Amino acid sequence: MLKGLGTVAVGLPFMEEMLVSSATAASKSVQVPVRAFNVFFGLGIPAPLQAEGFDGVLEPLKDLGDKLLIMRNVDQVRADGTGINAHFDGASASFTAEAPAGEAKSGGPSIDQVVRNYHYPNGLPSGIVPTLAGGTYFRRSRVSRYVHTYNMDGTVAATMQERPRDLFERVFGSVDLPEGMTARDLHLKRSVLDSVVNQYKFYTGQRSPLGAQSKARVADHLDRVREFEQRAYSHRDLNNEGPAMPPASRIKHGGEADPGGEGLDMILDDLVTEWRLMADLYALAIQTDKARFGALTFLAAGERLRMKGDYEYNGRKIFTFDDAAQHNKTGSGGCSHEWWHKFNEKKENEALRAHAHMKMREVAYFLKRLDEPDCVEGNGKSILENTMITVSTESGDGRHSDVKRELSGVFHAISGANGRFKTGQVMDVSAEGIDVYNSMLQGMGIDHKLGPADRDRVFVDKIRA
Repeated sequence: MLKGLGTVAVGLPFMEEMLVSSATAASKSVQVPVRAFNVFFGLGIPAPLQAEGFDGVLEPLKDLGDKLLIMRNVDQVRADGTGINAHFDGASASFTAEAPAGEAKSGGPSIDQVVRNYHYPNGLPSGIVPTLAGGTYFRRSRVSRYVHTYNMDGTVAATMQERPRDLFERVFGSVDLPEGMTARDLHLKRSVLDSVVNQYKFYTGQRSPLGAQSKARVADHLDRVREFEQRAYSHRDLNNEGPAMPPASRIKHGGEADPGGEGLDMILDDLVTEWRLMADLYALAIQTDKARFGALTFLAAGERLRMKGDYEYNGRKIFTFDDAAQHNKTGSGGCSHEWWHKFNEKKENEALRAHAHMKMREVAYFLKRLDEPDCVEGNGKSILENTMITVSTESGDGRHSDVKRELSGVFHAISGANGRFKTGQVMDVSAEGIDVYNSMLQGMGIDHKLGPADRDRVFVDKIRA
């Protein structure tokens, strides 16, 4: 770990010199860290659209098809806790398979925290954020609409970071402040990287214990941290005296982001710009081994946005979003949320398809950041391949008039977790979410049972490699 002054700690990318290896006469194996993250996207994908595979709204995941196991027909109806709001119940069940236990507590732990507690019972190594929770979201009426990581007792595992600069500071810290100086004042004077100059010179200099390739990776890595810091703070040089004051975000946060459930006007480019910086920073935290567990949210359960703008994918125009005009309504009635309520599998559902396709594009953006050449680890696999990343959402069948049907057919995808799960398939698992999650935990070598004590575990063996 490359450590700076005060509480600053800028992690390093994984290099051969940092890996724990065991050698025998016949083989040498490399141990990579155990990691688990939950990726949530709002409103879901109706089951009939999932059935179209990569020819439909799942198209943006096609390039990652060999790195993911896409699971269809996952049933979360046992999470129907209220019978009133499937958005809330379905979101609560994501990664827990349990009904909510109130508006601010889950009915049980999320799978990432079960993995964390089993594999690191004495805590994570120094310098790693215990649980990293972040995302770009607006609907906020109940916590589990947007928080998707829960402790063993069902309490929220980490404070959500919804501004990119807050996520940056959560991961990379801030230096100890002189008396009377605020963090904002400090960012006018220096970068977090200023604290690691001496260590940087050592690790890239002649006395460094690193090889030439690792030296180059350190230099490239710190350049990348600087790049993201500048993006997070919109830095510009003022006569070499430091960066400019961070401007206000172009999108709303906090309470004003959800004005009584009536929804927000949102320009597509503004949403994507903010989300991609958040996704980049989150991926960087994983790459630098500053985070091994947590959750990332792209739009909350029951999200209410009046989207506007041209949506393109791979150079072709997919759709022009103008939700309010297309619904011919204002307020909540003019939000993209309503396309899901209007879903009819006998119709084209053009607007819903475009929105769902866009969500998959942005989920894929994050996943691809963990599958780039500089994310290849000592065992020859990428961070995406080595990590248990679970992607899910709140609803599946699309029939909002029937809560139990809405909580059936919920989209799920998982990465290989270093060879533990099958990838390269679109599989109809036809199983309850609780059985899928318990099978995933078993695949991670964990003998912990989610759900009621008197419920027998039913393992879905076909998802395990």
